[in-house]
Amino acid sequence: MSVAVVGVNHRTLPLGALEPLIISHGHLPKALADLSSRPHLQEVVLLSTCMRTEVYAVVSRFHAAMADIRDFLATWSGQAPDAFTDHLYSYFDSAAVSHLFRVASGLDSASLGEPEVLGQVRGAAEVAHREGSSGPVLAAAFRHALVVGKRARSETMISRGTTSLSYAAVELAGVALGGLEGKSALVLGSGEVGAAAARALVGATGAQGRVVIANRTRSRAERLAEAIGAVASGWAEARTELSRADVVVCAAAGEAAAVTAGNVGRALTGRQGRPLYLVDLAVPRSVDPSVGEMAGVTLVDMDGIASFVAGRVDERRAEVPAVEHIVAEELDRYGATVAERAVAPLVASLHERAELARAAEVDRVRARLGHLGADDLEAVELLTRRLVAKLIHEPTVNLKAAAGTTRGELLADAFRELFRLEP
Repeated sequence: MSVAVVGVNHRTLPLGALEPLIISHGHLPKALADLSSRPHLQEVVLLSTCMRTEVYAVVSRFHAAMADIRDFLATWSGQAPDAFTDHLYSYFDSAAVSHLFRVASGLDSASLGEPEVLGQVRGAAEVAHREGSSGPVLAAAFRHALVVGKRARSETMISRGTTSLSYAAVELAGVALGGLEGKSALVLGSGEVGAAAARALVGATGAQGRVVIANRTRSRAERLAEAIGAVASGWAEARTELSRADVVVCAAAGEAAAVTAGNVGRALTGRQGRPLYLVDLAVPRSVDPSVGEMAGVTLVDMDGIASFVAGRVDERRAEVPAVEHIVAEELDRYGATVAERAVAPLVASLHERAELARAAEVDRVRARLGHLGADDLEAVELLTRRLVAKLIHEPTVNLKAAAGTTRGELLADAFRELFRLEP
């Protein structure tokens, strides 16, 4: 059995083509059940975010498993396989685990060092466990991926500062308002930029906060809201939500301004001086610039956010070699753990056979030891156990040390043949 991953992300497909392949959080159980029913997938974890969809699986036959995953993606997206097959990437065995570690550490994110991806990896593993689609192999791989992600963030500065415009906007709002915990936010637009801002706001406002997503096509807002735990709103109702919000992120481009001075003026009525922080992420701009001149309103546009982000990119890039080193180090450690786990049954079988032989020999001569007292008999038991343990200790250590290598496979075969152990 081997670990494989097949996926598609923002680098291999443009957002419009990627969207049909993205699976919302609410649909994960059904998707996992579908994947688990396919004949060549023994264990499955599905990682699907606004920027990627990846199927991790334990497989026995690589090409047959790849066909199972491709067919699943075609069925789920309603597309012919030819529409996306050339854009899929796939990795096998250590390369698959290395890819997972890179994802968890933020090296494979749209925004280098993206902090949210570690929670997404954890969430994918938890859902798969709850639905019974993962097993010991993938559970161990994802547990180790979380270790890698945590090390990357605690030992380097890969996640310090913000490089994504959407996340930068949220970070700036948090600074301006003294934190966003428990605040209310409104996101206008549910495209790529709006989705990223909404996800960041859900994390920043916490369980006591409220994030509303409004879109001209309400069904798109509903799909995104369901996926991230926000509230969907129609475009018309957004005016009411504007008066409640502490933070408004406008990511809805259009010929006319989505937020006018009149909208904001009405929203300010009754706020009793509560500040309003507006971010315009749309190109062309979708918030009337005169809004920024109103008392109690802060308006930040793309230029302001871009300036903030520019100073952070180089800091993160400088940390990439250190994170790559952590990934490589943990990949070696993971490989050694897996290899040792693979020879564990053989080691246990050797210890069991040795113990059976020892006990049989002691029983055979027990009648001739009748003149010994209980303490002496216990000493004989202890002596023989220690002798057997000493004899098999070094071979066991050498077998474990060589596990996962060609020499280890030769030693394992020799153990089975010499001691007549079960395969």
